[in-house]
Amino acid sequence: MARIELTAGPIEYEDTGGAGTPLVLLHGLVQDGSVWRHVVEELRDQFRCLVPTLPYGSHRVPLKPGAELTPLTMARLIGEFADVLELGDDAVFVENDAGRLQQLAAERPDRVGRMVIAGCEAFDNYPPGAGGKMLDTAARVPGGIAFLVRVLSVRALRRVPGTGYALMAHRPVPHDLTDRWIAPLRTDPVARQILIHYLRSARRTEMLEAAEALRTYDRPALVVWGKQDRMLPPEHGRRFAELLPKSRLVELDDCRTLIPLDRPDGLAAAIREFVAAT
Repeated sequence: MARIELTAGPIEYEDTGGAGTPLVLLHGLVQDGSVWRHVVEELRDQFRCLVPTLPYGSHRVPLKPGAELTPLTMARLIGEFADVLELGDDAVFVENDAGRLQQLAAERPDRVGRMVIAGCEAFDNYPPGAGGKMLDTAARVPGGIAFLVRVLSVRALRRVPGTGYALMAHRPVPHDLTDRWIAPLRTDPVARQILIHYLRSARRTEMLEAAEALRTYDRPALVVWGKQDRMLPPEHGRRFAELLPKSRLVELDDCRTLIPLDRPDGLAAAIREFVAAT
């Protein structure tokens, strides 16, 4: 893992290197860059894959003292990450689960030359679905996030249908990934506080505002959605494809929210075709 110093503090990231088109792969809350591991294996021979571990609670490198991240400042942090690495406008930003790429493209369309929205919170589905609302509620109850993490520490409870990661994936999320994602939140109260502040600072209308601004985003865009997604409505993918002026839609079967885990093959193929065509 490489490390880069940003205004909020150090961020770890994977960089496969090479002269191929840069792909910036962005994960969601209570995850890290390892959610992209199968997609990176599919694409690393053709692209330069850059996978930052964003400070969404599962990060292991402390931020600067006093750093407080909101959804909007996280979007700006992603833009800063690309700026410091001097990525050109040929870079392709790909996001799954979270919606910060939409906010970055709305505020700095020149920074996002091409983007892939791969099953993300959007419009009025914010916090997204039952899982997102549960996480949001836990952040507003004293000790709620710590309790939720203790529950997720019990492997059998992770597989209860309709809850947590079980809701987000068509197939069971491997335990080694879940163990990795929740470890910092189990042991580091500062990581828990950063996640709590992030969740509490979210504004209910900010994804609707970003979507409205994206009506004028005139760069190429790809929308990928899981047909069986129970947290992010598939009709939101179709709605995005209609809203973005230069977009195309790919819907994947046997797939829910965590597209990089459920269908890394289909997502990688869609990205290859998108980059070649644009």
